[in-house]
Amino acid sequence: MVSSSTSASSASNASTMSVDAQKKAQDVQTQQLTKLLEGANQQTQQQTQQVTAQKTGMGNSLNITG
Repeated sequence: MVSSSTSASSASNASTMSVDAQKKAQDVQTQQLTKLLEGANQQTQQQTQQVTAQKTGMGNSLNITG
């Protein structure tokens, strides 16, 4: 009886550790994805500002000719 109780406890601990590892892996993936999306958003905003500046002649690059 003692050995089956011990093995059940060990299996439960292993299962808990596995679930914890999966949760940590998901958290890391979520953080990486969030950083990636934030970077893409910033890059898109910068490109939009550059296009607007080029179209209007105001902003990043002034087109003073004439």
